[in-house]
Amino acid sequence: MSNRRTFLKQAAASATALAMATAPAAAVGAAVGAGERIRLAVVGLSRGRGVAEAFKKQPDAEIAYLCDTDQQRLDAARKAIGAGQPVADLRRILDDPSVDAIVIATPDHWHAPAAIRALEAGKHVYVEKPPTHNIREGRLLIEAAKKHGRAVQVGTQNRSNEGVAEAIQMLREGIIGDVLAVKVINSQQRRNIGHAEPCDPPPGVDYDTWVGPAPWLPYQPNRLHYGWHWFYNFGTGDMGNDGVHDLDIGRWGLGADCHPSRISGFGRKLYFDDDQEFPDTQYITFEYPACGAPARRRLLVFEQRIWTPYRQERFENGDIFYGTNGVLALGKGDGYWLYGEKNKLIKERTFGMPEEAHQRNFLDAIRGTARLNADAETGHLSATLCHLGNLCARLGRDLEFHPAKEEFVSDAEASGLVGRQYREGHWAALA
Repeated sequence: MSNRRTFLKQAAASATALAMATAPAAAVGAAVGAGERIRLAVVGLSRGRGVAEAFKKQPDAEIAYLCDTDQQRLDAARKAIGAGQPVADLRRILDDPSVDAIVIATPDHWHAPAAIRALEAGKHVYVEKPPTHNIREGRLLIEAAKKHGRAVQVGTQNRSNEGVAEAIQMLREGIIGDVLAVKVINSQQRRNIGHAEPCDPPPGVDYDTWVGPAPWLPYQPNRLHYGWHWFYNFGTGDMGNDGVHDLDIGRWGLGADCHPSRISGFGRKLYFDDDQEFPDTQYITFEYPACGAPARRRLLVFEQRIWTPYRQERFENGDIFYGTNGVLALGKGDGYWLYGEKNKLIKERTFGMPEEAHQRNFLDAIRGTARLNADAETGHLSATLCHLGNLCARLGRDLEFHPAKEEFVSDAEASGLVGRQYREGHWAALA
C-alpha cells in the first residue's frame, strides 16, 4: 500500500515528464470541499461492479447510487457492494444535486451520451474505455468537459500503472534511442457467440432503456450482456474492448500526440462463424505525421487475433517499441523487457495491473490535488485509433485522415461514418 501511495505522489509531481494528460486542477476541484466525501453513482454493473468496489476502498468516496437496466444484476451488485441506492434510469441520478461524480461503465454506445449529459448536470465523470462509440463523440466530449469545468477520467487504467509509467519514462529518456515504431498486440481467445434470432427480452431487463440513444434494434440473446461488443450499433469490436488499452500505451510510448494521417491494412472474420460484425483478425498500420517531441514521422502497427490461446512476445496483450538503439517489450499485466544491441537483455521488471490507482487519481483530480492521468483529450486520441482501424476493416480500403480537421480526405463514405445517427427524440441523443 505504501508503494502505491508513493507512486501516486510521484506521478502527480512528474506528470509532464511522464507525458500524462493534464486538466486544470482548480477548475475540476471546485465542487467538493476538502473535508467532504465524494458521492459517486456507478452506471452499468458488469465492468462497473469492479470499478465500484475499487472506489469503495477509498476512504473519501461514497457509493450513493448503483444503476443498471437488468434488475437481477442490480440486486446482485448492491448485495455484493453493500452500498448504493438502486435505480434503472440515469436521469434520477442526474437530477440529484448531492451526486458529485458519475462512473459510466455501460456498453460503448452509451459512453459519450451519458458522460456529456452528466457534465451538463455538473457532475465529474469517470467513463470506461473507449470513451466514445465514434470519432465525432470524442470531440463533443472534450468540448463538454471544457465548457462545464469538470474532470473526465477515461478508464485506461494503465495510465496510472507505476510499472508502465516507468517504462514510458525510460523511452522518453532515450533508453532505446529514437522510438520510430511500435507494434501493438491483442492476441487472446474469445468465444463464439453463435447465431440468434430476435425475441422478447427476459423479465427484469429494461431493454428500451438499454438501447437508449442508439438506433433501435430488437432484443437478441447473444447481445446481452457481453456480446454487444461485436455489433456495430452498440460496440467497437475487440479493438475498442481490449485493444484500446495497448493502443493507448503504444501511442503514449511513441510520443504521438496527434491523430494519424494514413490508415491501411486488413480486417476480416477468419475464424468465427457467428453473428459478430467486427473482425476477429486485424492487421492495421497507422502512419503519423511529424508531430510530438521530437517532431518526426512514426508508425504504429496493430495486430489482433481473438481466436488464439497462444502468447506472442511473452504476453497476450502488449506493445513492442522499436528504437534506433534497442527494443522495449511491454505487457501491461506482465512487465517489461529491455533489449540492446544483438538482442542483449539489459533490464527487466515484472508487475501486474493496478488495483485502484486510477480511481484514486480521479478523486484527487476532483479535489484539485492531482492532474488527471487519462483526460478526455488523451482518451479521444487513443479511442480514435480503434474507430479508424475498424473503419479501415469495414470499408476494406486505405484511408487518408486529416488530423487537425478530424475528417477523411476525399472519401464521402468514410466521412459519413465519422459520427452516427441517434434514436430520434431520445433525451440522451447528441446533436
